[in-house]
Order: sequence, then structure tokens, then C-alpha cells
Amino acid sequence: MPLDQEYVRENTQGEKEMSFFDHVAELRMHILRAALAIVVFGGFFFANKNFVFEQVIFGPRRADFLTYRALCGLSNALGLGQKMCFTPVKFDIITRQLGEVLMQHLFVSFWLGVICAFPYIFWEFWRFVQPGLHDAERKSIRGVVAVCSLLFLMGIGFGYFIIAPFSINFLAGYTLEGAITSPTLDSYVTYMTMFTMPMGLVFEMPVVAYFLGSIGVIGPQVMRSVRRYAIVIILILAAIITPPDVVSQTMVFVPLYALYEVSIVVVSRVRRRQLKALEKRGDQALT
Repeated sequence: MPLDQEYVRENTQGEKEMSFFDHVAELRMHILRAALAIVVFGGFFFANKNFVFEQVIFGPRRADFLTYRALCGLSNALGLGQKMCFTPVKFDIITRQLGEVLMQHLFVSFWLGVICAFPYIFWEFWRFVQPGLHDAERKSIRGVVAVCSLLFLMGIGFGYFIIAPFSINFLAGYTLEGAITSPTLDSYVTYMTMFTMPMGLVFEMPVVAYFLGSIGVIGPQVMRSVRRYAIVIILILAAIITPPDVVSQTMVFVPLYALYEVSIVVVSRVRRRQLKALEKRGDQALT
């Protein structure tokens, strides 16, 4: 028996000897390391309370927020003067419960820790899954950690810099006569979370499409044939995660639909690669 075949046989037998509880113990270690990363990043943000709230959480309330300055700069560059310049709505944030500030501080620190630790969390997940894959499968999804992390952070950035500022200002500016808009800190943080975290997950659509296409659950022809239904679903999703105004819904719909089209391209490439592999196996069988 060749040396390489003997090594594969022995290695395979070694993997089979690993019991269910061994897998659970290994998974627990990966989870503990990922949780430790969240604690480290979360602790850093918890220790920098003023920066986190004044610059990050309350950033869309500031007139010098990056999105507003970019819009104004674009307006001047296009020769439109101050037409595209945006001034945020002024409103006060209040607290109604004694421990609300502390609880929201912990809540914000945790989610910021998750966002910053996401690449490491996914890497730990990948380290747990990778030994169970074949060499061809590992090569086909090489760089998955970097791609997933990049898409997640892009989604978070899109939600924070695009959706959150305009949605919050729309909601704060939508008032009734005689009513004063003074949202609670809990309400404000909840909406900020809703405008950012889901977008990080939604931006993983091409990766999900890749895996579903790899196992044959979906194909490019199916995705093209249901495109009209996908558009309706994306519109509904955009209406759910944004206020009821056309501008915000359009800003969400455009990138989500673009991700759907990218997913079709990804699944098409997966299908072409699968067909080439089948043709190659057929030619080898004939010879």
C-alpha cells in the first residue's frame, strides 16, 4: 500500500474514533474562545462610555456626522450648492428607569463586541467545521472567513451610515401638533440596533446562496424564474426594517436587490463548476 494511502486510512480511522462527547468538548472550547473575544472587545467599549455614546451611538444626531458631510460635499462637487446638505433633527433623549443607562451601556457594549469580534467568531466556527470537509470542499470555499467577515461589516456599515441617520431623523421629525418628541434611551438604542445588525446578516445572502447552490437546493434558473417574487419579498423586508417613507425603503431595496442578482451570478458559477466536474468524471469513466 502506498504511503499516502496508508496515511489517509490511518487519519480517517483516527477521525472516526472521535466520540460525540469529544466533538461537544471541542465545540465548547471554540465557543469559549469566541465568547472571550466578545468579552474583550465589549469590555473595551464599556470602558470608553463617553466615546461610544457621543461619537458612535449618538453620531447620527450630530451635524458633523460623516454621512451628512459626505452628502454636502457631493452637492458642492455637483454644482448644486447646499441643496443636498442635510441638517439632523434636534431632539432630546430621556431615561425613565433608574438602571436604564447602565443596561443600555451593557447592551451597546455587547453588540459592539460582537461586531468587532465577528471575524474571529466566524474563524472559530470555521476551525470546528473544516476538519469534517474533504480537500476539494476546503479548496472550493477558501477565503470564506474573509468574505463573510467583509460582507457582514459592509452590511453593518451600510445600516449605520445610510439607513440609521435618515430613518432616525424621519422618525424624530414625524410629530403631531402639541406633541414633543423625546425618545427614551432604550427606544433610541433599539432602533439603532434594528437598523444595523439585521443588515450585517442580510449582506451574507451571496454566501448563503453559494452553499445552497453547492448542495443543489437552489439553481440559477429557479432564482431567475422567481425574481418577481423575490422583488416583492425584498420590498416587504425593506418596509419592515425602515420607517414608512419611500426614500428609506428605496435605499434599502437597491442594495438588497443587487445582492440577489449577485447571488444568481454566484449560483450560476457553482452550477457551471459542478457540470464541468461531472463531464470530467464521465470522460474518465469512458477511458
